[in-house]
Amino acid sequence: MRIDQSGWITKFLAVVRYELLWNIRKKKFYGMLIVAFALTTLALAGSHIQSAITGDPVELSPDFVIDSNVGLGGFGFFLFAIVTVMNSISGEFESGTIVPLLAKPVSRTTVFLGKLFAAFLTLLVTYSFLMIYMTIGGFLIHGPQNNLHLVPLSLLGALFSTLIWISIVLLFGTLFRSSLIAALGALGIWLGTNIIGSIIGILAGQGWILTYIPGTGNSGSVGGNPLVGTPVSTGTDNIGPNLINYILHPSWNVTYYKIDLIQSSQGMPVWEALNTEFLSTIVLTSIAVALIYFIVFVTISWFFFRRAQITE
Repeated sequence: MRIDQSGWITKFLAVVRYELLWNIRKKKFYGMLIVAFALTTLALAGSHIQSAITGDPVELSPDFVIDSNVGLGGFGFFLFAIVTVMNSISGEFESGTIVPLLAKPVSRTTVFLGKLFAAFLTLLVTYSFLMIYMTIGGFLIHGPQNNLHLVPLSLLGALFSTLIWISIVLLFGTLFRSSLIAALGALGIWLGTNIIGSIIGILAGQGWILTYIPGTGNSGSVGGNPLVGTPVSTGTDNIGPNLINYILHPSWNVTYYKIDLIQSSQGMPVWEALNTEFLSTIVLTSIAVALIYFIVFVTISWFFFRRAQITE
């Protein structure tokens, strides 16, 4: 039995076009674009704002662009995931458009994959514009930039980081068929991994756990304690910067610390070194964690979407 591949591709592209048009019509998506450009602008102007407050001279930053993480960071990635896919599955059930959509001669798997690919395209185009904006702004504000050939790695890392949150939002939306629960459920995970995780890492010295869950990850540093060394975070939100640092500094070793509460109570913070690992290990681990979470969550979402009961 021969599969009509061209027919499947046509249906797949039709779903992608449908989802892209739906994303374009979302007012909250345009609002998020405005917020994203505001955040990147703030990142660009941060040194000048600090100079205006403190009176210190502004120093050139030749590595600003490659260190910027698309100008968004973990919270920006999370927000884009929410805006892009919180209505992709659950919104169809809430509005009733799932009935005419699945009444068409298109399989549920095709619909699901088309929506997922449309989300990827939306992020790719948006982050590309942000990266171009950051690169131009970096030249104008921070002077000539180094290693701009590594900018695509920052873009790739941002996509990886956001796709994890997209898979989490899709999972909540598919299971509960509610856009509100999709957003709040993902928000709860984001808050837990960032706030509670930071406390566990810095005070209890158990930050290694954060390496294996989505988010910022464990905090370490190269060349000294967190106050004097170069900060490095192991989490999935930092895949891009870690990839770039590994290419530029392949011999880096990252050391993790916790605060010694007893000695710190007498004055300045006292940092106790815990363990050290290669930056290459951090990069490979974060990519593997990202892929595993994405594949598992997307597979579960697809499974429940295929078996969801549709009522008129």
